Amino acid sequence: MAEISDAIIDPIRDASRRMVRELGFMKPTLAQTDLSPSAVHSLIEIGRHGALQASDLAVILGLDKSSISRLVQKLIRAGELTEEAHSGDGRAKVLHLTDQGRETLSRINHYGRNQVYAALSHLPKQAHETVRKGLVAYAEGLAANRQNGKEVDASDIQIMPGYQPGLIGKVTEMHGRFYARTEGFGAFFEARVASGLAEFFGRLDMPCNQIWAAMEGGRIAGSIAIDGADLGDNTAHLRWFMMDDALRGRGAGRQLLQTALRFCDDTGFENTRLWTFRGLDAARRLYESFGFVLEDEWPGTQWGREVLEQKFVRRKPV
Repeated sequence: MAEISDAIIDPIRDASRRMVRELGFMKPTLAQTDLSPSAVHSLIEIGRHGALQASDLAVILGLDKSSISRLVQKLIRAGELTEEAHSGDGRAKVLHLTDQGRETLSRINHYGRNQVYAALSHLPKQAHETVRKGLVAYAEGLAANRQNGKEVDASDIQIMPGYQPGLIGKVTEMHGRFYARTEGFGAFFEARVASGLAEFFGRLDMPCNQIWAAMEGGRIAGSIAIDGADLGDNTAHLRWFMMDDALRGRGAGRQLLQTALRFCDDTGFENTRLWTFRGLDAARRLYESFGFVLEDEWPGTQWGREVLEQKFVRRKPV
């Protein structure tokens, strides 16, 4: 680990403490509601995902299962949540917002956006993007540190090949939400993902093409694809590798990548290539652990705004 000086660490700690206080986390309730901070965050995450199992919510919020169980039951009694059998697995229960819950979430989001707007209005416009990038990167670093050293629990995750109902929409949604949050990508990027997936599924019957979904409790929570037809020269194209927040740090991403690369080797591809951009450090470490090497790097705008694009290649093991 690179050495980091106290001159960097201490101001970040101080700023973090001040943010906690200014955002209201020292109070028993949050966002001008009568709800606790953990309850507010539960409504935000369930609303963002559309539906979640309690176990997924526990992973996202970093809380133990008993705490989540008590919290969920309290929100159900308050009329904010409802619990229903999962359509794909009757044994699994999923949480949805009620009409009241959606109204509460709307007020929370309105309050939160106004907080951000008010804070940014005191800063010069050229600092806004710096704030966004810095906070996103710091949050990702904190999340990665929380996941480090955790025992992987992937026993309830299934890797399913081929089309699954809702897969095109879910993969597009996961990409759109993740990159909007971390990189500020918008409709241009999401539309490109959707159109690329639609074109690919028209060729999915070719034996050189395949897609896999990570399934948990009957829901799609991750994806990866190998497109063996678009690059030629006996080269596979690794595409649409994405995990739902609830599965990050639980080994599902490694399972998906291992499955896809086994398919590449069994199919006889000499090389596997992927395109990404600088800054996705956790993904890069995973790629490199499977033998991918950075081959080229250049500024480009194919994602909707200028980034430093990267091309990685993996040679077939001898």
